[in-house]
Amino acid sequence: MTTLMRTITHTAIPTRMIEALRLMTWLSPGYPVGAYAYSHGLESAVESGDVADEVALTSWLADVLELGSGRNDLILLAHAHGAARTGDLSALAEVNDLALALAPSRELHLETSQQGLSFLEATRAAWPAADLPRLAEALPGPVAYPVAVGLAAGAHGMALEPVLAGFGLAFLQNLVSAALRCAPIGQSAGTRVIAALTPRVTALAATIPDLTLDDLGSATLALDLGSFRHETQYSRIFRS
Repeated sequence: MTTLMRTITHTAIPTRMIEALRLMTWLSPGYPVGAYAYSHGLESAVESGDVADEVALTSWLADVLELGSGRNDLILLAHAHGAARTGDLSALAEVNDLALALAPSRELHLETSQQGLSFLEATRAAWPAADLPRLAEALPGPVAYPVAVGLAAGAHGMALEPVLAGFGLAFLQNLVSAALRCAPIGQSAGTRVIAALTPRVTALAATIPDLTLDDLGSATLALDLGSFRHETQYSRIFRS
């Protein structure tokens, strides 16, 4: 009897590859945070006629990304990441309190807090890290979604810049997915919108590490008012 001997050579997987795959998993539509249930005010904008085609959707998303909650969320994520890396629990709590306070309506507060808690629960169960339980338990109440992602990425020692870019792109992708369900936007148009805005995501993400919490602010009043109207909108499919 001839025995076939096989030698398997194990090579170290680069840390950057592990981090990239982890980040892709965390921010994928399949990660159990319930992102599919929220439109971040987009459904109200469609109802009012502000978003009725591909051009209007692109403009609306660009404003939300660069002048509204997209930019704010990236700043908050960066500061949560830094607090987690240094183990500064008081700074982490401060960032989370600020993030929750910045939600202008009940629905947007629910959107960020529900996803934040769901993200932490799923991540603690499937992607453990030495400091993750201690950091997560320092936020016993509601947790804002960008803070949860920054906390987990910091606990895992992940580089900040790719996390910022990935989070910004996932933010856009989720809203485009919502647009496909509530606006007269087809899949090809949605793909073009994402392609058009991706360079703006990377450009924005590159500016975030140098910003402080004093740089927070938004100029998307129409979205804020729309989120209030959405609370009493007669027919709707999203929770925000």
